[in-house]
Amino acid sequence: MERGRKIGGLLCLSALLVGLLGGCGSKKSAGEATIKIGGNLEMTGTGASYGKSAQNAIKIAFEKINSKGGVLGKKLELVVADNKSEAAEATNAMQKLISQDKVVAVIGPNISSAVIASSAVNTGAKVLDISPMGTNPGITVGKNGKTNAYNFRACFIDPFQGTVMATFAHDTLKASKVAVLIDNSSDYSKGLAQFFEENFTKAGGTIVAKESFLQKDTDFKSTLTKIKATNPDMIYVPGYYQEVGLIVKQAREMGLNVPMAGGDGWDSTKTPEIAGKDALNNTYFSSLYSPDDASDLNKEFVAAYEKVYQEKPDVFAALAYDSALLVAEALKNANSTEPAKIAEAMAKIKGLKGVSGSVTFDAKHDPVKSAVIIEYKDGKQVFKSKVDPK
Repeated sequence: MERGRKIGGLLCLSALLVGLLGGCGSKKSAGEATIKIGGNLEMTGTGASYGKSAQNAIKIAFEKINSKGGVLGKKLELVVADNKSEAAEATNAMQKLISQDKVVAVIGPNISSAVIASSAVNTGAKVLDISPMGTNPGITVGKNGKTNAYNFRACFIDPFQGTVMATFAHDTLKASKVAVLIDNSSDYSKGLAQFFEENFTKAGGTIVAKESFLQKDTDFKSTLTKIKATNPDMIYVPGYYQEVGLIVKQAREMGLNVPMAGGDGWDSTKTPEIAGKDALNNTYFSSLYSPDDASDLNKEFVAAYEKVYQEKPDVFAALAYDSALLVAEALKNANSTEPAKIAEAMAKIKGLKGVSGSVTFDAKHDPVKSAVIIEYKDGKQVFKSKVDPK
């Protein structure tokens, strides 16, 4: 009887072990059924609008891809880390995504300084990162002039964007005297201001004032008073929507009714809320995308986005969507989830159709893309013109 109990106990123990091992095996299989893609995004902080738009669009892209069987027979899973719109936090977020969450590629950040700061982490780990909207040239090319092997972007770079708006200011708005208001805490703003100034003066224009502010500033009246005294034909503000909205609002309250312009950092559903719809009249910004683009792919994307989120996608949503498509294409072409192989495959992508246009990466991991000029009319964005790269 005692021997029988021992045998029965051993059988129960064996069954338990088999069950445990079987359970571990099924958990492992479930984990392997997905491919984790990181989202190093601005979910809070001054750029929260950008990160939320990007997250929304990536989810739509992955749902569409997964509904068609996924990639390499597996579903794509988005794992988001909040970089709080800050460079130091972006580095922490990148570390978490790669070391703890074990993602095979990362989308984001959108803010140039955050991408540059966190690039040391993904480069050290040999993990691909693609920034939907980081336009500073230093993201993909280091100070040594060499291309960063593991960093890509889905957008054009500041030299082109600065040239586009300088030409528009001089040729279309007929501005000859421009004041520039720069965010001194932003690599994006400083770079865009530099390229705008170079090209505007080259065209014969004059910069009559150069003033600065810092992110999270809220009172710009003193600076705007100095600018008003120079009697500019236009004010160029290459900043992000939070400060831009307040600058436009306060400028109009002070009677500065000249045209105001900036870059893609203006593009947010929050901008009209902060500035006020009337204040935004006679303002313009350069961008990579208009939801009014007539391509079938874009129409499908806009319809899907509006259905889920009850608003039109902004440029951050569009470029994040295209970034998701690019990561999926690189995974498919690499035929592997090994991060280094995914990066190699990304560099070879040519002619991938996205909602913001066709993407082919050059030797610097920058896509060759067109720009659009968007005008605000009564708080709504209206397509103004399109500029192709030369």
